[in-house]
Amino acid sequence: MMNTTQQPNKGYAAVNHFQKGFTLIELMITVVIVGVLSAVALPSYKSYIVRASRNAAQGELLAMAGMQEKIFLNSNAYAYGGATGVTTAYNGTSSGGLGRTSGQTEDGRYAISIVNLAVATNCTPTGATATAAGAQQFVLMADPVAGKSQAGDGSLCVSESGRRLWGTASW
Repeated sequence: MMNTTQQPNKGYAAVNHFQKGFTLIELMITVVIVGVLSAVALPSYKSYIVRASRNAAQGELLAMAGMQEKIFLNSNAYAYGGATGVTTAYNGTSSGGLGRTSGQTEDGRYAISIVNLAVATNCTPTGATATAAGAQQFVLMADPVAGKSQAGDGSLCVSESGRRLWGTASW
C-alpha cells in the first residue's frame, strides 16, 4: 500500500535557491546611506581644513613675531618692507628680513607681509601699507590667497604690542 502523504518524484531534481550577490533594493539602500553620510561629513571636513590652516598660520605669525623681537633687540628697529621683508634673508638686523623662502605660509593658503594697518583695530589689507626702514612697530599680516580654501576666511594680524586680530575680532 502506498503512503498517501508522499508525492511521487516526477523527475525534478531538488533545487537549492540560494541567492548570490545583492538585490537592486539592497544596493540602492547602500547608495542612499553613503550619500547621507557624505552630505554630512564633507562640509564638516571642509570647515576642519579651514580651521586647521588658520591655526597653522597663527602659529607661523607668532614665530615670525618672535623673530621680529630678536631683530629689534639687535638693531632697535624691526624688519620692514611688506612682502619683501618676509622673504629677504634673515641676518638678525632690521636691514635683513625674516628669511622665508616664499611670502606665503607653509601650506600656501595665506600670503604674509609686514604692514602698517589703516585702522589699528581692523586687520584688513584695504589701506594697509608696507612698513618703512627704521620702523619702531610692525604688523605681520596673513591674507588668504584667492582661489584657495581659505579665500573669504579673513586676514590674520599680529603686532609688536601683542595684539592679535582676525578681521576685527581677537584670537
